[in-house]
Amino acid sequence: MVELRVNGVVQQVDVEEEMPLLWALRDALGITGTKYGCGIAQCGACTVHLDGRAVRACQVAVGDVGHREITTIEGLGTPESPHPVQAAWIELQVAQCGYCQSGQIMSAAALLERTPDPSDDQIDRVLSANLCRCGTYPRIKSAVKLAAQRLQGG
Repeated sequence: MVELRVNGVVQQVDVEEEMPLLWALRDALGITGTKYGCGIAQCGACTVHLDGRAVRACQVAVGDVGHREITTIEGLGTPESPHPVQAAWIELQVAQCGYCQSGQIMSAAALLERTPDPSDDQIDRVLSANLCRCGTYPRIKSAVKLAAQRLQGG
C-alpha cells in the first residue's frame, strides 16, 4: 500500500512501489486526464506536476514520489474555474485531436509558474519536449502568451 497526495487529496493505492506513477494515476485511481503516449518520456503526454515541477509520469516510480504533491490536469483547474492556461487553450481553440493537450497544458503551467513572462525561445524550448502530432504549435504558443498576460493581470 502506497500513500499518494494527488490534487490535494491523500489516497492509499495498492500498487507496487516500482509501478510508474502514470499507471497508478490511471489504473489504480481512475484519473485518466494524464495520457499514455510513448512510455519512455519522449512525448510529454503523461506530464504532471510533482511539487509544481513538470515531470513525465511514465518514468517516475510510485515509490519515489514520497509525500510530494502530485497535480494532474484534473487538479489544475475546474470547468467552472479553469486555470488561466486552460482558459487560454479553450478561448484560442488550441486542441485539434486533443490527445497531447493535457501534457502541453501541464508543461505550460509549470513554465509560467517559474517564468511569468517567457520569451518565444523559452516557450519553444520548454514545449518542444511535448509532441503534438496535429501540429498545433502556433496556437499553443499563442495560448501560453495569452495565459502569461492574464496571470500578470493584463
